[in-house]
Amino acid sequence: MTKTALVVGASGIVGSATAALLVERGWTVHGLARRPTSQTGVLPVAADLQDATATAAALASVNPDAVFVTTWARQDSEAENIRVNGMMVRNLLDGLPKPTGPRHVALVTGLKHYLGPFEAYGKGTLPQTPFREDQPRLDVDNFYYAQEDQLFAAAARDGFTWSVHRPHTVIGLAVGNAMNMGTTLAVYATMCRETGRPFAFPGSAMQWSGLTDMTDAGQLARHLLWASETGAAHDEAFNVVNGDVFRWQWMWGRIASWFGIEAAPFDGTMRPLERQMAEDADLWRQIAQRHGLAEPDLARLASPWHTDADLGRPIEVVTDMGKSRRLGFLDYQPTDLAFFTLFERLRADRLIP
Repeated sequence: MTKTALVVGASGIVGSATAALLVERGWTVHGLARRPTSQTGVLPVAADLQDATATAAALASVNPDAVFVTTWARQDSEAENIRVNGMMVRNLLDGLPKPTGPRHVALVTGLKHYLGPFEAYGKGTLPQTPFREDQPRLDVDNFYYAQEDQLFAAAARDGFTWSVHRPHTVIGLAVGNAMNMGTTLAVYATMCRETGRPFAFPGSAMQWSGLTDMTDAGQLARHLLWASETGAAHDEAFNVVNGDVFRWQWMWGRIASWFGIEAAPFDGTMRPLERQMAEDADLWRQIAQRHGLAEPDLARLASPWHTDADLGRPIEVVTDMGKSRRLGFLDYQPTDLAFFTLFERLRADRLIP
């Protein structure tokens, strides 16, 4: 029998990759978003998760075997992040018809589980790296914890299984996404090539020379599907990264080479992209017009603030995936190839020249 999935946040980086994988594997896929986009094989469900009544009405005829929660809504403070994002998970799980058979709900959060929320990002007393799933929660307010608590409460009430997935920075394709390092770097490299501006690493000396890892959206999608179908992975939290580690001093040169430019020497000075790109909206519009690109609005492609947060961290961040490996998830994705695949897709979709 064909399995049925509900992908929440289906138009985002993780959601679109997950929906595409499920369609490829023969699932019937419902894709929920506030404004669903056209996706091959995905049945659109329009709903605002902040509206409990409208969410329940939109989901009244959807009875999925698996639910993949890949969305959140950024607010002005962590207190509001907790209130709004906890409410969204609660409204979703309350709005679904009660399961008539086995159901699994997978929640995507991230490494802010270990690093803290944006208001206290990478500060205070942090767990030792590499991050492991059995490390305790930080003693700070964090909307990821609020999302988890809503998931755990609904699972206890309704009898479904769950998994929590904590990726590092995700590499993937989505226009209008609030956290998109891959596309941000592609746009930045394009503008450097077009103008002769130095392709300068924007982050900290620690990120330049220290070890790090990342998560490809396809790798995360495979991990989500694996957990939903693997009994030993039920009711567990997992880190999920590509499986390699690298230093940005190596990766920066790899990205520069793909775009046919030279990486500027790094002298230890932080040059945040939010400052570098603050006046670039008109420049990007001109580049888009000159090359016939599909998206002239720089704000819909680049998220400099998020890339700065990741590349500006003062600590080395690496992630342990031993738990997944022990339970049988063995997929591997070289991170430089994940970037290159994304850049090729951006070019094919006429988002970069």
